[in-house]
Amino acid sequence: MKLSIIVPVYNELDTISEVVNRISKLDLDKEIIIVDDGSTDGTSELLNNKFNGQDDIKIVLHSNNYGKGMAVRTALKSVEGDIVIIQDADLEYNPDEYPILLEPILEGRADVVYGSRFIGKGPHRILFFWHYAGNKLLTLISNMFTNLNLTDMETGYKVFKSEVIKDITIKQNRFGFEPEITAKFAKKRLRIYEVGISYAGRTYDEGKKIGWKDGFVALWCILKYNLLEK
Repeated sequence: MKLSIIVPVYNELDTISEVVNRISKLDLDKEIIIVDDGSTDGTSELLNNKFNGQDDIKIVLHSNNYGKGMAVRTALKSVEGDIVIIQDADLEYNPDEYPILLEPILEGRADVVYGSRFIGKGPHRILFFWHYAGNKLLTLISNMFTNLNLTDMETGYKVFKSEVIKDITIKQNRFGFEPEITAKFAKKRLRIYEVGISYAGRTYDEGKKIGWKDGFVALWCILKYNLLEK
């Protein structure tokens, strides 16, 4: 099976090369689809100069910063693989753990796999209590409407069969697409698994972008895509 790895990027000049290099070293049949979402720090220039033209890498440039959801939506238009994985460009998530994430799908048990930061034995950097509390609250509310028992709805590591995600219309441009696709996976009664992953979170000084406003958007998206849309 071929793996399509979607890498949304926005102002990640310090980490994007390392992320792409780590993915490239994996012994997998794969393609890497990088969507630069209007970076202003030189990321797009680095991508063009360093990776453009490589056989297994596709680079798409957005003229403006639209958000992670839009970047994923753009990348899905170019997907050729059988399985899709979303890889953040900030080194918070470790590509060496792809085999763990892929196993339930490759064994025929799952359609979708979430990599949970709150289960498993991998190392986790200790950071913000209120981020943790907000994440757990959003996951709880999402579970109440989807009737799932996820531990980490907001995780950046989501893996799915390409036929599954191509059958879903993603509408949210920014981080709201996480609860959106969770609701849509649940409504389709897909087989969803969670696996434990490690997590090397960043501080805001180190480039973390998601904030408290995104939490309110996520709450609205939970209500919207579970209650207001069929």
